[in-house]
Amino acid sequence: MLFNSLPFLVFLPIVFLFYWLLNDKYRWILLLAASYYFYSGWGLWYVLLLASTTIIDYFIALQIEKAGSKQRKKLFLIISLSCNLLVLLGFKYFTFLFNSGAFLMQHFDNNEVHYLAQIVIPVGLSFYTFQSIAYTIDVYRGEVIPEKNIARFALFVSFFPQLVAGPVERFNNLMPQLKKKTNFEFEMLLPAIRIAVWGFFKKMVIADRLAEIVDPIFKNIHLYSGSTLLFAGFLFAVQVYCDFSGYTDIATGVAKLFGIQLSLNWRRPLLSSSLIEFWKRNHISITSWFRNYLYIPLGGNKVSYGRWLFNIFLVFLISGLWHGASWTFVLWGAMHGVLYCIELVFNKKFPNLKWRFGLGHVYLLLFHTVSIIAFRAASSVDLFVIYHKIISSFNIELLGKEVFSLSDTFSILFSLGMILFLFMKELQEETSFIRIPTVRYSNYFRPAFYICLFIGIFLFGNFNSNQFIYFRF
Repeated sequence: MLFNSLPFLVFLPIVFLFYWLLNDKYRWILLLAASYYFYSGWGLWYVLLLASTTIIDYFIALQIEKAGSKQRKKLFLIISLSCNLLVLLGFKYFTFLFNSGAFLMQHFDNNEVHYLAQIVIPVGLSFYTFQSIAYTIDVYRGEVIPEKNIARFALFVSFFPQLVAGPVERFNNLMPQLKKKTNFEFEMLLPAIRIAVWGFFKKMVIADRLAEIVDPIFKNIHLYSGSTLLFAGFLFAVQVYCDFSGYTDIATGVAKLFGIQLSLNWRRPLLSSSLIEFWKRNHISITSWFRNYLYIPLGGNKVSYGRWLFNIFLVFLISGLWHGASWTFVLWGAMHGVLYCIELVFNKKFPNLKWRFGLGHVYLLLFHTVSIIAFRAASSVDLFVIYHKIISSFNIELLGKEVFSLSDTFSILFSLGMILFLFMKELQEETSFIRIPTVRYSNYFRPAFYICLFIGIFLFGNFNSNQFIYFRF
């Protein structure tokens, strides 16, 4: 069930109403049933997979707690990790690995081979699997006490606002809130509605409208110049950000309706002035997951200097593969890993050197634009064609002609205006460069602003129920 669909707009008010009408001790049961019903919209097999992951990690966590020795604890942890990673391998990476091996065999043996079609990846598989893995590791480390009620643990894994695209929640943050007794207060409605409206606006008015420009360009890369392909990369960078952060905003707003505060997942990453800063602001829950459960176990920064840089590069490489089973994602991770390490070395050599006149922001946006093209390219071949054209056939004079040939002038200018609006709003949040008296802002300007956003969704939003980009991960 998509957030931006009619079924969800019927589902949510019903769940909200019954949740607050029910006795407090039964509310979590309603949330559990609602979460599984929400996920069943994509298929009953997906529900069975979610339930299997939940059951396995629930019992393994209890066994880790009961284990008398560290070796036995580690054995159960390995079983949990193996089960979860095998599920990811089977659904997400098997076809990629098989076809990569088949390609090598064909290349060296000159024999015809058969390639496999990609298996349909269950929606949200990587997100809830990572959340469940984090739980068993935290139990192994002694950081959390395992949940004794399997149904409550199932709610932790499947809580519907953040189930399919995060944020990936830690057990110690989400579970206490799911157990906490809360009373309904009208004051909780306005913050929840505001953030959800902004999320819907980013998704339906900005991201989905940009897709109408971006998709035709990347589907026909041979028809466009390097300048247009680079411009499409920038539009796609904004599209991905609005699509994914829009989902998180909606999820956060929906969770607030039930008295739950989800973790911060985005902090205006497109305003960053370096890649290091970018990854402190971008997709924070996943970045934190890789830091806590991969980077630190590898030794973190408590190793030799060379090994430290290698650890960072390896984490980026694996995070690229997490985003998608394709060599283009591996290349994306490698690019980020290399530049991140270069920045670290550069900062160590020149600790007092600062970017001036916004050069750092331009550099970050340019690199992000170039690298995220790997996200959108249909294949490795297409990706290298795009990069070659950007270098060899960059013709700024063709940009306007090619872009305005894609759609009517109003649609193009409207999309560009929305990008400017997005940056102005985020810059206002970052710096408060527009000074408005507090009382007047709270009582008049802010309500009027969100009413305009709400109206804008109905006037300019794309109501085709486009799937969120990160659902495929």
